[in-house]
Amino acid sequence: MKSRFFTLPRRCPLLTEAEVQRSFGKLFNKEQVDSDTFDKAELLLDELRPESPLRHRLAMELEELRELKGV
Repeated sequence: MKSRFFTLPRRCPLLTEAEVQRSFGKLFNKEQVDSDTFDKAELLLDELRPESPLRHRLAMELEELRELKGV
């Protein structure tokens, strides 16, 4: 008998704020910073709640880094 219900695919659990902050720092602590680095940073920001103060701070830092690097 087929079930009328279906299950959604499980999404990986969200990263903690500490994990996001650590990963964000590692991204920009290397010599080669390119557009791919900024894309990865955006994905990390998406792991944080919209109202998170850390998300706001890292988004501001990301914008400043884009201006400095000209990306």
